[in-house]
Amino acid sequence: MKRLQPKATTWVLLMLCLMYFITYVDRVNISTAAGQFKSELGLSNTQLGFIFSAFAYPYVLFQFIGGWVSDRFGAKRTLIACAFIWAVATTLTGFAGGFATLVAARLLLGLGEGATFPASTSAMASWVRKDKRGMAQGITHSSARLGNAVAPMLVLAIMTAFDWRFSFYLLGALSFGWLVLWYVTYTEKPADHPRITADEINSLPPPTVRPVEMPGTWARLYRRLLPVSGVYFCYNWILWLMLDWMPLYFMHSFHLNIKKAVIFTSGVFVAGVFGDLVGGLISDKLLRRTGNLKLARSYLVAFCMTLTGLSLIPVVLIHDPMYSLIFLAAAMFFNEMNIGPMWAIPMDVAYDRSGTASGIMSGTGFTAAIVSPVVAGYLIDRLGNWNVTFLLSIAVMACGVLMTFLMKPEAPFVARLKQAAPSPELPGRDAVFPLVDKN
Repeated sequence: MKRLQPKATTWVLLMLCLMYFITYVDRVNISTAAGQFKSELGLSNTQLGFIFSAFAYPYVLFQFIGGWVSDRFGAKRTLIACAFIWAVATTLTGFAGGFATLVAARLLLGLGEGATFPASTSAMASWVRKDKRGMAQGITHSSARLGNAVAPMLVLAIMTAFDWRFSFYLLGALSFGWLVLWYVTYTEKPADHPRITADEINSLPPPTVRPVEMPGTWARLYRRLLPVSGVYFCYNWILWLMLDWMPLYFMHSFHLNIKKAVIFTSGVFVAGVFGDLVGGLISDKLLRRTGNLKLARSYLVAFCMTLTGLSLIPVVLIHDPMYSLIFLAAAMFFNEMNIGPMWAIPMDVAYDRSGTASGIMSGTGFTAAIVSPVVAGYLIDRLGNWNVTFLLSIAVMACGVLMTFLMKPEAPFVARLKQAAPSPELPGRDAVFPLVDKN
């Protein structure tokens, strides 16, 4: 029986995968339900855009705050608080009676989920080997894309059996269930986990005690990660255009009913699941073979963003639902290949403050989730078609490619200290990544 039990490190990663899955189901369920509540509540596309993007305003703020909180108080307490808030918000969405209450529920959801990914990155910094960071980020984010793929069909099934409101009640209960599991199973220090083995402890990064820093460390770290944040903004532009608008795109552009639109949308998101896995695996493989972080992170992201933009060109030129499905799925696949290397960079650059670093990257980059849905809704209302929206997205991808060459994952961030006790995780790159695989 012991052989059938997952390792402690595997169990923690599985719990984080489940969290990513649930949070993304809770984020995108509203786009599937929108087909019903838009007509029921008399909402315009522009209002829908604001409802979709309302989630992002507090989410961006609490990415910054949550990253620091998780570094200060630990991933366990941070994620317990987050899960409680997002579970309540999801449940309350089912009670919404109009534009204002839907916006309020989405704001609360963004507040609850804002710290989740920085906190999970902080947990991974302690629980994941250095040469597995890209893979770990790829696997967890593939669970998020699986949530994207499952959410439309799941919400549609619940709506068919009951109504759109009941789907939010049920998904809120699922979130409360994860909260209980996390409280019972996770330990802040790997050595305290009852299932941890000596081999696992020896393979993990050693615990660090952060020294007292000079004022201005956060501002210096923010400037250091600004190019990374800009690239992540471009990634999120495409992602949130698809997350919020895909069901309505297939319904309105090709006159599909909601069931067919949901199937097409799920197909696009399934491609993202594989993109997350492939991107993380390739990034770590490149790192083990070459020891070159610039190649494994920056150049890989530039390549994937180029392919993302190219995949959107046929969507503009060919008006056919099957071709649109194929090329949108390709764009989602290549865009999601960016996730593993992108989320590994905060751990590469600032291991002992990875929650703060990932919060800076994600919080700044996630502002695209505010702008992209609103711009899309406005352009659709004004122009009546999607071509300009996709052309704008291609231009955004081109900007992202250019910014990748400004990222420096190979250069660890070193804080100015008030005392001379250096962190054991701040040596040069070769000491941190003795990973060259000669085979």
